[in-house]
Amino acid sequence: MYMRTSTLLLAASVAVEARFGQEQGNGAIQAISALSDLGNPGQAATLAGASIQFLLAAANPCAKLKQADAIVAALGTSDRAIAAARGLVAAEQNFNPFAVSVPNICSDASLPATAQLRGVVPLVDPAVVGSAVENANAEKSKTTPFAANGMSVADVMKANGFSNFTSVGSDGAKAGGNANAGGKQNTGGQQNAGGKQAVPVTCGGNAGNAAKNNTGNANSGKTGGNAAGTGAVTNAVTGNFPGFVASSIAGLDFGKCVPTMKFEPGLNGRKDTEFTFQAVDPLVNKGQQEALNPAIIARRIKDQLTNVCGANQAAKDAATKAEAQVTASGKKDASVANAWNSALGFAGADINPDGAPKAGLVGHA
Repeated sequence: MYMRTSTLLLAASVAVEARFGQEQGNGAIQAISALSDLGNPGQAATLAGASIQFLLAAANPCAKLKQADAIVAALGTSDRAIAAARGLVAAEQNFNPFAVSVPNICSDASLPATAQLRGVVPLVDPAVVGSAVENANAEKSKTTPFAANGMSVADVMKANGFSNFTSVGSDGAKAGGNANAGGKQNTGGQQNAGGKQAVPVTCGGNAGNAAKNNTGNANSGKTGGNAAGTGAVTNAVTGNFPGFVASSIAGLDFGKCVPTMKFEPGLNGRKDTEFTFQAVDPLVNKGQQEALNPAIIARRIKDQLTNVCGANQAAKDAATKAEAQVTASGKKDASVANAWNSALGFAGADINPDGAPKAGLVGHA
């Protein structure tokens, strides 16, 4: 038993060290060290050595951004110095899959302070859901940063299609994000203490529908309801699910899921004037947070019809067609959610089931 345990621990250690080697392998540390002709003698090497600590799993992600600012302050704003500092901003922070399931991302909108570094987003571990999108964004942002006026790195990532992370402030406080401190997803009553999802009964008539309502949410997903005076929805992953209803279009069977889309302000602690899209059914949106781009949510709903819902082919085909319409429209307002819902047989579905402030809906209805 001792030898087996030791072997497993050694294997885990090697795996973590291997990932850390890959993270350094993007050249960020080496690029900083190579700036030996800039700044004071030995300064680049010192900055490079000190930067390694900010790639460790336990580091505050905002500290890495402060270090990138420090590199520019010490070594100047030449193209080489900026490229090296951007490389650090974009570097993947070490990830321990035995402790957490999503990365930590800085939510301090004042960082990085250097204008040339803003709009750069980091790589994430390939094991994280949605990593392909984020890692492509990260590579692109090193040469063509995203718009970031008044936005944190976390905000920029969300705006460009990736939100599967935990937001962390400069003080270490976790706000928003997709996981609690233990890395286990909190879905507002959709998981039991062991982290297993409560799977609703497959719908096969009224009895099945009632079973889903009782098993799933029964309006329990609000996690305390709206914040006093703001109407903010603090749990964007779950939200308020009113219960199962079937499509009104003959032949469309969405299995265990209701594939409706909502459009609300204040999701996940956002401002009351900031509207984003999200699936309404927590079985559909598990692991996927709100998005400014409705095409991201449309694709998520469509994929979940196969992954977890047990929808029939006609329903999948309808969702594929509706997704193409959402993408082609280019719109990002309430009409998108309403059109999506209507296309799948849920015309008139409430696109504000969490009761976000009606005042904020003016101009967006």
